[in-house]
Amino acid sequence: MKEELLSVGIDLGTSTTQLVFSRLLIENMAGAYTVPRMVITKKEIQYKSQIYFTPLIDRETIDFQQVKSLVEQEYEKAGIRKEEIDTGAVIITGETARKENAKEVVNALSGFAGDFVVATAGPDLESVISGKGAGMDVYSKEHRVTAVNIDIGGGTSNLAVFARGEATDTGCLDIGGRLVKVEKGSGRITYIAPKLLQIIQKEGLSLAEGERLTKERLAPLLTILVEALEQSVGLRADCPYYDLLITNHGLRHTEGISAVSFSGGVAAVLYHPGEYEDPFQFGDIGVLLAEEIRKSRLISQLTFAESAETIRATVVGAGSHTTEISGSTITYTDEPFPMKNLPVVKLSRQEERDGLSEALRRKLEWFFAQEGPIRIAVALDGEVNPSFLRIQEYAKELLEGLKEVLSAGYPAVVVLKEDMAKVLGQTMCRMAGDGKSIVCLDGIRLSQGDYIDIGRPAAAGSVLPVVVKTLVFQT
Repeated sequence: MKEELLSVGIDLGTSTTQLVFSRLLIENMAGAYTVPRMVITKKEIQYKSQIYFTPLIDRETIDFQQVKSLVEQEYEKAGIRKEEIDTGAVIITGETARKENAKEVVNALSGFAGDFVVATAGPDLESVISGKGAGMDVYSKEHRVTAVNIDIGGGTSNLAVFARGEATDTGCLDIGGRLVKVEKGSGRITYIAPKLLQIIQKEGLSLAEGERLTKERLAPLLTILVEALEQSVGLRADCPYYDLLITNHGLRHTEGISAVSFSGGVAAVLYHPGEYEDPFQFGDIGVLLAEEIRKSRLISQLTFAESAETIRATVVGAGSHTTEISGSTITYTDEPFPMKNLPVVKLSRQEERDGLSEALRRKLEWFFAQEGPIRIAVALDGEVNPSFLRIQEYAKELLEGLKEVLSAGYPAVVVLKEDMAKVLGQTMCRMAGDGKSIVCLDGIRLSQGDYIDIGRPAAAGSVLPVVVKTLVFQT
């Protein structure tokens, strides 16, 4: 059995807005006498839109009418109607996610597809999405290394660390190409971001709005920004403005990082040096920032890995989906089904063994940063033939890590790869007490960045159909 799906990704970033349409081939890869397993066997980009500067009414408000117009225009150019879309993702990132009407815009755009994955990505989640879009999860797994991707856009630099394929840490700095804007032709400075103004004033630099910008006058500021990036991955510890430039937090663990890649608009320049004669051709400092990075310790002291995507790293995370069936040993209370668009928090095997509840609480912060507790699914590998004592440890730590979720009235949803959901779910139900909703299912492999739908129980209630909406990170 084969099925083809049409997917769209829409990314509203600090600097740019763009769309990608993809064809996804879905096939049943299970044998004749086993439970069906639908997987994506082919991903083919059908159409890449023009890259637009994200339209704003002012510094605090997205111009929704113009965004809507350009999206409609690109649908028309691609020859695709909204009704034809099977799945997709609207991602709003960077400085744009902080605009006053960001949530209203992204929800309105979700109408451009059927069941969209709609996410207003905070800096942590954006880091993971762009890092996978750059292919560093695959690179770290294939080369068996710890690698970092730095996604440098217009307003922020998002860092994601991958250890042998697993996302293990994230960070974000207020460093980007459009934090200083320049009038084309005249070279006159039209905007300087507040944090950079603080640095300029403390250092006594000759940079101010209305003045003409030159490479020489900008050089000391670029040096500081790149030193902060070097410190962010553990290559130095003496940048005096590192703490100032942190968006929400830096990387917590930098030990063992041996490779680096870059994505975002600045990366497009970084990987193609010499192609940009005018240093201010984009009306910002992105070209010169890229040139400074090429001379830095980031390139000389780490393996400089090729990025699978640069400026399109996030938008290539267009939603796709694959339908799976849970194992037959599951537990669920009277939670109303279907449950749709649950973001997945994936814990590594090491996190399962060493402080599961603390690791879970930390990762939940990635999603709670915008609106507080939400419906969410926790993904674990689990264990083959665990003892009952070990099951009790799992149940206790999961309930502790999900305390905020349960207190907000949401169910504890746990998805395992190994066959242990029934006994774990029953133990969680007993420990949680009456009034708490528990859904525990197995036989499904999930990754960080996935979203899932859980359908109504099937086969006399013995299995739950699950739609896994995997962000498509590679082309």
